[in-house]
Amino acid sequence: MILWFAVALIAVALAAAVLCLVAGARGRAPDDYTMGATALVALLLFVQIIVAIVAPLAGNPAAGDPLEFWMYLVVAFLLPLGAGFWALVDRTRWATVVLAVVHFAVAVMTYRMLVIWG
Repeated sequence: MILWFAVALIAVALAAAVLCLVAGARGRAPDDYTMGATALVALLLFVQIIVAIVAPLAGNPAAGDPLEFWMYLVVAFLLPLGAGFWALVDRTRWATVVLAVVHFAVAVMTYRMLVIWG
């Protein structure tokens, strides 16, 4: 993992969590902003998958258990996709709150991946 990219991913995920939490507290259904934030987090996680494939080839292997790292990464990538699908199907304020919880979980999981890598 690249430290600055992981920190940026955590910051974006936390900002998206706050955005979705505020929108959910205001009683708003998922909209372009909350879904766009979810898509951005998913895109950054996809880039992280590419980085995790290339980094060991460039001489930056994981110090911890690679299987544990990859399980965290795959699940973290699937969470925004599943929550985004849920938000498209269930157009209530609770879907927005679910998006906030997922973004917070992605931030925590990314920090854990950073610990496993280094």
